[in-house]
Amino acid sequence: MNNPPPQTTVISTRSTVKKLRESSSTFSKIPFQSRKIQKLASHAAVDDPTESPQPSVIKIPKSLSTKPEIDTALNHLRLSDPLLAALISTHPPPKLSPCNSPFLSLSKSIIFQQLATKAANAIYTRFVSLCGNESDVVPATVLSLTPQQLREIGVSARKASYLHDLSDKFSTGFLSDSSINTMGDETMFQMLTSVKGIGPWSVHMFMIFSLHRPDVLPVGDLGVRKGVQCLYGLKELPKPLQMEQICEKWRPFRSVGSWYMWRLVEAKSKTNGKAQSAEGGGF
Repeated sequence: MNNPPPQTTVISTRSTVKKLRESSSTFSKIPFQSRKIQKLASHAAVDDPTESPQPSVIKIPKSLSTKPEIDTALNHLRLSDPLLAALISTHPPPKLSPCNSPFLSLSKSIIFQQLATKAANAIYTRFVSLCGNESDVVPATVLSLTPQQLREIGVSARKASYLHDLSDKFSTGFLSDSSINTMGDETMFQMLTSVKGIGPWSVHMFMIFSLHRPDVLPVGDLGVRKGVQCLYGLKELPKPLQMEQICEKWRPFRSVGSWYMWRLVEAKSKTNGKAQSAEGGGF
């Protein structure tokens, strides 16, 4: 292909330069907020290989293990719910029982399921003796007990399988006392309900009475549902979704609100001459 003459090249170049200058002049008229761009750029994350990584901080969930925390809960409930405030004034504040190890508490929870308190206490006492003492109720010891040994002290075959599944999950590291103590409520709920024989109600009771978690609402507990029905004058027992809506005002201390529902049901039972015991004794 023949090259263009030199004159044509010069004219073409001048024309191109002129167009570029005109374009530059046009662009310069567009408003430009340079300060904002600089400000945003200053916050951009830039990896600096010379910086050492920051250690992750484990946030320990709050607990109702101290009197100041309970006082804070009571003050909040009094201000947020006038009906509950009247109930709080007629009952002493919750008293805390010492916290056992999570594994021991969960084992005890399995043994106590669907049993009268007296019978459950008798079986639990024999279970502890079979292990040695309460400090010996550890995953390895429970796994060493045969279903027949557990059956001889009154533990059903099904509950024996539950105890072994719990022990296995602790032995493999799926669960541990330390991890449970630092888990968030939702994560704990999912992890513990994966254990055979531990359902939502058992997890809620464990979180309230063993770990003293402040914001647990056991929507499936009959005593709490009856208490809410009585306190708010409902015609029927509230369902889980209704419980969530009604008790929303109690956040972040729904555990304490639930404790007062048990006390309300117990008081009503005594008034009616019925010896009925609600949950909540573990506080």
